[in-house]
Amino acid sequence: MDDTKRAAHRATAQTVIKNLKRRNMEGYYCDTAAEAVDLVCGMIPAGDSVTWGGSVTFTESGMKAALEAGDWRLLDRTTATTPEEKREMWRDRSSADWFFMSTNALTIGGELVNIDGNGDRLALLVHGPAHVVVLVGMNKLVADVDSGIKRIRTTTCPLNASRLHTATPCETNGICGRCHAERCMCCETVITRHSRHDGRIKVILIGEDLGY
Repeated sequence: MDDTKRAAHRATAQTVIKNLKRRNMEGYYCDTAAEAVDLVCGMIPAGDSVTWGGSVTFTESGMKAALEAGDWRLLDRTTATTPEEKREMWRDRSSADWFFMSTNALTIGGELVNIDGNGDRLALLVHGPAHVVVLVGMNKLVADVDSGIKRIRTTTCPLNASRLHTATPCETNGICGRCHAERCMCCETVITRHSRHDGRIKVILIGEDLGY
């Protein structure tokens, strides 16, 4: 990345971090994903339980690989196959020490904007795990909540639909159809405007384009 972009990202990030603090969320900025991974790994005590939601950023950043290589108890929902195992996994994930996710959009004012299908990712953001780490590439910054929702419908959903093969209008037509299809991804909309719990939500801004 050239010096002009890096300087701009740093300045913007500091503004967002101040606004996150006002909303009782911790904000951090790292120039690179590798720096972000090192920062976060340094926060997690050995032996703590960690889990994550469906997130391209989580994988692209190297965070998933770092957790798998570390000394932590991994709660990976994909390892549960039977209904009983899935229920037990959900109970464990709901009380995990650390939950990792990205956000579909982050406003300059410090609000997290997310739309989901099943809602498990947003359920764990809202309540449960002791710590929530939100990894955010600078490409996900938007002016306000309305801009965030527009970003999700025009960028995030078509790309995720293509990745997951949902057969929804956003996959077949490439644009949101405000559908009620069987595999609709736009079932739950959550705007996180404030955290009541000190130190729970940690937003890691990364000076790279990551995820959708």
